[in-house]
Amino acid sequence: MYTLRFDMRAPSWGAPPAALYAAVPEMCSWAEDHGGLAAVLCEHHGSEDGYLPSPMILAPAIAARTQRLAMNLILILPFYDPVRLAEDMSVLDIISNGRAMYTMALGYRPEEFEHFGLAIKRRGRIADDKLGLLRRLLAEGAVEEDGRRINVTPAPLTAGGPSMMWGGGTLAAARRAGRYGLGMLGNADTPGMREAYEEACREHGHEPGPTMFPGRDTPSVVFVADDVDQAWKEIGEHLLHDVRTYAAWNPGDETTAGFSHVSTVDELREKPGSHIIISVPEAISRVREGQVLNLSPLCGGLAPDIAWTYLKRVGEVVLPQARS
Repeated sequence: MYTLRFDMRAPSWGAPPAALYAAVPEMCSWAEDHGGLAAVLCEHHGSEDGYLPSPMILAPAIAARTQRLAMNLILILPFYDPVRLAEDMSVLDIISNGRAMYTMALGYRPEEFEHFGLAIKRRGRIADDKLGLLRRLLAEGAVEEDGRRINVTPAPLTAGGPSMMWGGGTLAAARRAGRYGLGMLGNADTPGMREAYEEACREHGHEPGPTMFPGRDTPSVVFVADDVDQAWKEIGEHLLHDVRTYAAWNPGDETTAGFSHVSTVDELREKPGSHIIISVPEAISRVREGQVLNLSPLCGGLAPDIAWTYLKRVGEVVLPQARS
C-alpha cells in the first residue's frame, strides 16, 4: 500500500511546472488501479521553487481522472476566507463523491503571513475564528454571523461536511484538535501530545478521533529502486533539494518528521530518515509488515519520465509480490 504526496516543487534545474502538473492526474489515475490509497496535496506560499499554493485547484483535476482514490488536502487555514472555503469544499465534495478529506494547519513561516498581510502572532486566534465558522457552515449551510446571514450552497454530499483533521507538532495543536473534536495528524511525536489531545477531547465532550504521531525518522519520501546506488546518483539531488528547503524553513527543529538537517546527498543517504531509497525486497518486506509507503513521485522537480519508472515499480512489482 502507498500514498502519493505532491507539493509541486519545481527548482529551476528540475522539470518545468507544466510537465509536473500534467503528470499529477495521470499518476493518480494509474495509482488507483495499482494499490494507491490516497493523494496528499500540500500547501505553501511564496517559495522560490514554486511549492503548490492551491491544493483546492489541483484536487478537482485529480477527482476528474479518478473514481476511488482518496485525497487529503493539507490547508493552512489562516490564509482562507471561511465562507469561500466552505463553498469550495462543498463543491469538491460533490465532484469527488466524498473522497476529499482535509488536514487544517496553523502555518509557521513568517514570510507567508507577510504575503497575506496577517500578523503571525495572531494566527491561533485567526484559526480558531475561521475553524468554528467553517465547521458550522459545512454542517448547517445557513448561519448568522456578526449580524449577517451566510448561506452556503450547494450542501456537501457528505453529511456534516467532509472529514477534517488538525495538523501540527505542538501541544497547542493537539489541544486545538481535541477542542473541536477533530482527528489529530501530528507532524512530530512531541511528548505529551496524545495525552493533551485526548484530555481536550474529553473536556469538550468529544470522543477522540483518529490520530497519527510520527517519529522523527518516519520516512515522508520513499523511492523504490532495482539498483539503490544508481538511484541515488539519478535522483539524489532532487531529494536533497526537498530536504534542505524544509530544513531551512525549520532551523533548529529536531523533532518534526519529514526532513533532516543534512548538506549533501551522501549525508542524506548515510542518515536514513525522512527521505529514503530502498530496494525492491526491502519494500516488499515493509508492505508485508503493514507499512504504508509514502511516495513522492515528483519530489524536488523530478522529471515525470524518470518518476514514472519508480512509481510503476511499486505498483507493478512490489505490491503484487508482497501480496503473493
